[in-house]
Amino acid sequence: MTTPSSPPACPPSLIGRAHARRLREVYRSAGWPCQDGIELELLAAGLLERVVRQPGGHDVLRLTDAGIAHVAAQMAGNRAALSQHEALVQLVAREMARAGRIAWCGLGLRAQVPVSEEGPPVWCVARPDVFSIRNTTVAEYVEPIVHEIKVQRSDLLADLRKSAKRAAYLHLGECWYVLGQDRRGRAIAQPEEIPPECGVLLAQGERLVLARPAIRRERSALPFGVWMALAKAAPLLRGEDDDSQGWLGDPGDAGLEPLNSAWQPSGDGP
Repeated sequence: MTTPSSPPACPPSLIGRAHARRLREVYRSAGWPCQDGIELELLAAGLLERVVRQPGGHDVLRLTDAGIAHVAAQMAGNRAALSQHEALVQLVAREMARAGRIAWCGLGLRAQVPVSEEGPPVWCVARPDVFSIRNTTVAEYVEPIVHEIKVQRSDLLADLRKSAKRAAYLHLGECWYVLGQDRRGRAIAQPEEIPPECGVLLAQGERLVLARPAIRRERSALPFGVWMALAKAAPLLRGEDDDSQGWLGDPGDAGLEPLNSAWQPSGDGP
């Protein structure tokens, strides 16, 4: 009589983000089972185990040593990716400042997203990684640019499926994707994988390499709501401005004085 062989365990390649999220939820909770497919795969992979409460209690779940190690490793990877992301945000902001622009990060900007060809657009809040404008006093010349920073391919592919998010960025200005590198030093995606209306920059060490420019479109001045958001937020970096508005004209013209000259009170008091 042959003994039936035990079914193969769930291969580690099938354990993804949803599984790691469930492990964190079980670790923080009382361990009540959900009895769904994710739970079955975690049990089969040996990352979860069932415990029977005594006497006559319900089954609860707890992480095995392997499950705890899996969660800790994913958290370490998330921290490393976040550090890489923030470093690339700083690099993009510095490059925008060198180009004479003012850069912000972490902004929440109201933007319009078209729902259908017939219906009116709806408003949403866009949160670009880096938003910059030209350092100019003419509203029509600000040339707003959105930079979306991606350092993981899975994150990029998930973002590319969000057409409404990309439409909101395009409503605000030019949209550029900045692609980081994988562990082998290769770009996480090819420029052809990015929608053609968006520009592509490749991060190579401390350099940003142009892979494809963004499509230039005629654009009116920024909406008033965006100006208000910029006024309330401190810029991350601003370009060097050597008294660019120190003179608005020749001091001899109509008695103009330099803006940076000290104000001298008149000797005639009230």
